[in-house]
Amino acid sequence: VQLQASGGGLVQAGGSLRLSCAASGSNSRFDVMAWHRQAPGKQRELVASSTMVGRPSYADSVKGRFTISRDNARKVVDLQMNDLKPEDTGVYFCYVETPWIPRTEYWGQGTQLTVSS
Repeated sequence: VQLQASGGGLVQAGGSLRLSCAASGSNSRFDVMAWHRQAPGKQRELVASSTMVGRPSYADSVKGRFTISRDNARKVVDLQMNDLKPEDTGVYFCYVETPWIPRTEYWGQGTQLTVSS
């Protein structure tokens, strides 16, 4: 499975950006589809996640500003980011997990988001 993320860039505080991640190379379905981020000098953290049957969940720091969406048929997961803040700066990684036991996880290569103040 290959995950190709796109949509990162430089944006001013208060602006919006949309990240997109497309999975290819497999006919597998995915249960969890998510976005993580890693800020400079910090550990990678979960930003938003979505399961096939559950409601999406968000980190407290992005609730009300970010929205995760998915297209299971196209195997795409997007992250709409509004009201961006400088602390949102980091490398954003998409992540998917298969529903089979044992579960297998895949990571994208990361896309850089920089929010200027």
